Amino acid sequence: MMVSLALIMGTIGTALASPLYPIYQQLWHLLPSQITYIFVAYMFGCLATLLFLGRASNSFGFLRTLQTGMLFVIIGLALSAISPNALTLSFARFLIGIASGLISTSAMLGLIYTIPDSHKQSAPQFSSIITVIGFGLGPFIGGLIAQFAPYPLVTPYLPVILGAILCLVGLVSVKARPVQKQPFSMAPHLQLPLKKYQGLFYIAGFTAFSAFASFSLFASLAPSFVKDIIPWHGPLVSGSTIASILFISAITQFSAKKMNPRTVVNMGLSSLIFGYILLSTCIQMHWSALFFVSVVAAWIGHGLGLLGAFGMIHGMTNTDNRAAVMSTYLFIGYLGTIVPIIGVGYLSDHFGFSAGIFGFCISVGLLCLSLLFYQRRMQAD
Repeated sequence: MMVSLALIMGTIGTALASPLYPIYQQLWHLLPSQITYIFVAYMFGCLATLLFLGRASNSFGFLRTLQTGMLFVIIGLALSAISPNALTLSFARFLIGIASGLISTSAMLGLIYTIPDSHKQSAPQFSSIITVIGFGLGPFIGGLIAQFAPYPLVTPYLPVILGAILCLVGLVSVKARPVQKQPFSMAPHLQLPLKKYQGLFYIAGFTAFSAFASFSLFASLAPSFVKDIIPWHGPLVSGSTIASILFISAITQFSAKKMNPRTVVNMGLSSLIFGYILLSTCIQMHWSALFFVSVVAAWIGHGLGLLGAFGMIHGMTNTDNRAAVMSTYLFIGYLGTIVPIIGVGYLSDHFGFSAGIFGFCISVGLLCLSLLFYQRRMQAD
């Protein structure tokens, strides 16, 4: 229970700030690109942890790593609450990214060790469900409190900081059974699968790239451009929009978990393309109803794409290389949270939000279309 609570508190903290970005933008007179820099600072923290600290749990134990991650969450959220400028907030988000990387890896290992024997086979699914719940609750809680609180850039952080402190105290009181530890190394350990699987690996990796990019677009800039599309405004609206993304994705993954992974990837790519077409049309025509349809289509694609890609990675690896190949896959996926989003911010600075979103839909949509054709050609061969 304590490991699960730590995972959910850690993931709540990661997405808490998303509905607050328009307030920061107005208060500090930020450009859209500066908002994207604040957002991707978190992802740089995640990537750094994935590359250099991904095996910390194997060296120091999952419990010590989980405690360290919770400490980083508390420091990052506290610094976010008192940030006087964008640079300080970016550094706070970087610390939260490090925390997210430490907590996600150590909690997965911790669940495997601590879950009752009758449910050990379901530990990865439990971890995924808890993560989705946390990511969904983060923007919803942040938006709800900011909508009605007198200090919307301070108050949303306080209950989460308190919860994280209580969680850290609980983790310190937990006694875990000792496990064999490996020598610590910060050397990156990325690896490709066998040569015959490398084409499928890149399809899976760049499907994840597209899915992560889609989520990041809404988590970083949606609160700013949604107010021009739909008649309801405020942090609660944008926070609920972001939360709905993850819940739709989770329901989709649960519904399609028994399907063939390559078929699921094809369906996910097709749904993402359809969502981008609808979003582009919505941006140009300012049709509010179309925005909600595009969100549903994109997040069905998000769920199917990630589910199918994970299944493909699982099928092309074994116990000896799965962790390293999965790290490489996640590295490609996380790049999708950085590169396209910075591009959207740059276009939005110079040509407006519509041009930035339209450019994103065209570029990532063409990538999805290329992956779709490439996989179908491989199936034909």
